[in-house]
Amino acid sequence: MRLTSSSLPAPVVAAGRAAIRGYGTATSWLRRGPDFLLIGAKRGGSTSLYFALLEHPRILPLFPSARFLPKDNHTKGVHYFDTHHGRGNAWYRSHFPLTPLRRGKLVGEGSPYYLFHPLAAERAAREVPGARILLVVRDPVERAFSHYRERRREHAEPLATFEEALAAEETRLAGEEERILAEPGYTSYAHEQQSYRAQGEYAPHLRRWLKYFPPEQVHVLVAEEFYAAPQRACDDVAGFLGLPPAPLPAAASDPWNASPSRSLLPATREALRQHYAPFNQDLSEILRRDLPW
Repeated sequence: MRLTSSSLPAPVVAAGRAAIRGYGTATSWLRRGPDFLLIGAKRGGSTSLYFALLEHPRILPLFPSARFLPKDNHTKGVHYFDTHHGRGNAWYRSHFPLTPLRRGKLVGEGSPYYLFHPLAAERAAREVPGARILLVVRDPVERAFSHYRERRREHAEPLATFEEALAAEETRLAGEEERILAEPGYTSYAHEQQSYRAQGEYAPHLRRWLKYFPPEQVHVLVAEEFYAAPQRACDDVAGFLGLPPAPLPAAASDPWNASPSRSLLPATREALRQHYAPFNQDLSEILRRDLPW
């Protein structure tokens, strides 16, 4: 019988994870940081892209390998440059394979809050300035609704309707970004998890990353295009990373974190479309291409 974390007692799982992370930290001097960062967007398709990229023979998983974990217990992101920065660089490097194992191969991590966090880009530029930056953007209206439904499924959002959550967002986020900037160790649940509308305002968040990373070091994908043609999208990413193309298994195009869609009220959809229109136009100008939304 194959043992998984879900078949073991919680204290055993916790002890095992602590031991693995302790070993990784103790050997961090033998590990280097990421070759690429997948910075978001949350509920935008970053998980699907990350695990599709892991199918490439020259892209390695994090330590311990996420490739062999079940879907409900995968690890793709470290959240070092947003919520865990205080744990230090040795802790961060503990998540990457030993450097001798990386000859000719690349390793990256995907933390979708990086795009929206006000300090992540500056921190990343300071500590991993050579990393390539990947971003997946999705129709912001669909992204916002998906984000809300995820929080409801996790019993982490007390407001029973999306419309109530949107109405509460301004109050919930009031002063949170300012406090994160003033107190770098501060973490905000509201800023990360209840910013349903704000996280889809992609353009200013991307501009913050472009302030610290040159455009040739940044590659942006549109989620809808990735799902429609995953092989083409992954080949484009491979080229951006300096790798040859590699065929994807059929199952690699299956979406992760998928959930049954529910109807969004037409009035809410239209209000969000109007809200996002100037941000989408700005993003289109940054990317120098039309967007499918």
